[in-house]
Amino acid sequence: MTCNPAIHHRRSIRLKDYDYRQAGAYFVTICTRGQECLFGEIVNGEMICNEMGMIVQVEWEKTAAIRSEIELDEFVVMPNHFHGIIWIVDDCWGTAPGRGTARRAPTDHAPIHEQFGKPVAGSIPTIVRAFKSAVTRHINIARNTPGVPVWQRNYYEHIIRNEKSYLKIAQYIRNNPTQWELDNLYPGDKR
Repeated sequence: MTCNPAIHHRRSIRLKDYDYRQAGAYFVTICTRGQECLFGEIVNGEMICNEMGMIVQVEWEKTAAIRSEIELDEFVVMPNHFHGIIWIVDDCWGTAPGRGTARRAPTDHAPIHEQFGKPVAGSIPTIVRAFKSAVTRHINIARNTPGVPVWQRNYYEHIIRNEKSYLKIAQYIRNNPTQWELDNLYPGDKR
């Protein structure tokens, strides 16, 4: 049997040559493995988180608490996925208003595409990876299921480029529970 390396090649869904540490707003969607409804249920257009859903919410809020360069915006935990807007407010190479001096020296800078596959501190992929890992660890402790994946392998991200896009995405996140049965991730019959 021969091994075809193309079968195992993992293609990045990130924008080539884009530095995901740049200040700005990013919309992320993360789905559970197999789109399993793990985090609770929608009742009368409102998301009711179970213990696993509360873990997701708490870990998302911790994401900003432990990283001074980011701020969280609209987010929602759904039965089988998560949506959130995350702002990088400090480019980490200079002084941001009200934030003091930078945490990393400019000599540490290397283009994000040169570090593919390696964690790059302060980047959206690294922030999302840490969030997914923390949620998985705590859910597996709660369920006594060590090593069981919670999330699908990757996630979706969108760079929010203007206010119109931001307002549309924020409204989508707020309305997601009321639109659950129309959602592409809704597990019911859509005929």
